[in-house]
Amino acid sequence: MDAVALGAADVMTGHTGWRHLVLVALAVSSAAPFALLALWSVQGEWFFPALLPSGLTTAAWQSALGSGTFGLALATSAALASATSVLGCALALPAGRALARLRGWRRHVGAAAAFLPVATPPLALGTGLQVVLLAAGLGGTLPGVLLAHLVPAVGYLALFFLGTFSLWDVRPEEAARTLGATRGQVWWRVVLPALRRPIAEGAAVGFLVSWTQFALTLTVGAGAVRTLPLEVLAYARAGEDRAAAVGALLLIVPPAAAFAALRWAVRRTTVVPA
Repeated sequence: MDAVALGAADVMTGHTGWRHLVLVALAVSSAAPFALLALWSVQGEWFFPALLPSGLTTAAWQSALGSGTFGLALATSAALASATSVLGCALALPAGRALARLRGWRRHVGAAAAFLPVATPPLALGTGLQVVLLAAGLGGTLPGVLLAHLVPAVGYLALFFLGTFSLWDVRPEEAARTLGATRGQVWWRVVLPALRRPIAEGAAVGFLVSWTQFALTLTVGAGAVRTLPLEVLAYARAGEDRAAAVGALLLIVPPAAAFAALRWAVRRTTVVPA
C-alpha cells in the first residue's frame, strides 16, 4: 500500500510539474509580444545583431502624444467606440428581447440573422456597406463609419441580450403592470434597473467591437476618417517602429481595462444556492 501511495504521489507531482510548466510557457508567450512592444516604444539605437537597444528614450511617446495627427486619431477612435457602445446597446436590447420571445425555428432564423454580420469577413461586409453608404452620401464621413461599426456591434449585442433575456423572469414586469404601470414605466423602473450589469457589459463589448475595427473603417471611411488602428498601420508601413509601438500599446489599454473590470465583477458576484 505504501508503494502504491508513493507511486500515486509521484504521478501527481509529475502532473503538477507539467501544469506549472505549461502555465509558465503560456504566460511567457502571452507577455512577450507586449514586452517587445514596450521595449520598441522606448528604444534608442538598436542595430543587428545587438539583443538589446543601446539606450532608452521617451521621445516616441512625447512625439506621438503631442502630435496633432496622433491625438486626433485617438480622439476619433474613442468617439466612434463610445457612440457605437451607446447606440449599439439601445438598438440591440429590444432586439435581443424580441428574439428571446420567439420560439422554434423563428428564434433560430432571428439568431442567424443577428450572427450573419458577425460571421461575415469585415472586408466583404465593408465592401457591401460602402456601396450603400456612398449612395446615401455618407461614404468617407464619420457618421458613415459609425453606421458601419454599428452593423457588427448590434449583431454581437443582440446575441448577448438574447442570452440575457432567455433567463429573464417576467414576473416583476407582470406585477408592475397589474399595479397600473405603463409600458414605458415598466421599462424605466423595472427592466432597466434590473439589467444594469448586463447593459454595462454589453456597452463594453460594443466599445471594443468598434475600437478594434480596421477593415470597415478603411473601406467605408475611404482613408478620410483616421482612427488609431489606421495610424498604427501607417506608422508601421513608414518604418516608424517606435511610434507604431506606442499606438499598438494604446490600442491594448481598453481591452485590458475591460478584462480587469470583468475579473473584478466576477469576484464580487455572490452565488446563492438554490
